[in-house]
Amino acid sequence: MAIKLIVGLGNPGKDYQSHRHNVGFWFCDALANLYSATFKKEAKFFGDVTQITIAGVGVRLLKPGTFMNRSGQSIQALARFYQLEADEILVVHDELDLDAGVARLKAEGGHGGHNGLRDTIKVLDTKAFYRLRLGIGHPGNKEQVADYVLHSPNKSELEHIQNAMIDSLQVIEEVVKGNIDQAMKNLHTK
Repeated sequence: MAIKLIVGLGNPGKDYQSHRHNVGFWFCDALANLYSATFKKEAKFFGDVTQITIAGVGVRLLKPGTFMNRSGQSIQALARFYQLEADEILVVHDELDLDAGVARLKAEGGHGGHNGLRDTIKVLDTKAFYRLRLGIGHPGNKEQVADYVLHSPNKSELEHIQNAMIDSLQVIEEVVKGNIDQAMKNLHTK
């Protein structure tokens, strides 16, 4: 099954742009940039959308404009409109349980406390979508998590995150073609 929709999770607006929580947006921006595509606001999808062709497959990129905790609304609107199945969706998000610089692909799974994933699972009524987890590290104390994700990474962390994004972009063709196992092997054995 090919991937037809890549969703980057994040919060809209300039105030959030550089926050760790927005690495999903960063990834979609990098992908759009790579394919010379430009996002435009789509009210009916509650977000910014563009379309690119990766390895012969038409793929929509979506950055929900609904804020993290309501990401599912935007994803569902687009998926329903284009009649996409959950296993044709890749959700890209920040991951506290991975160090900055680590990227992992995953099929299905829970939300791990991530509100964007929690809402997506609830609204789509399934866990059966793919995830690209971009590590941002953990502040070490769960009381500090909310504050941590809503701040910018330091220069060294940012470099690590950017490297993980570059590694992920190198396997995106395999992911889109549905060769998830091969993509995982390539990405996870870096």
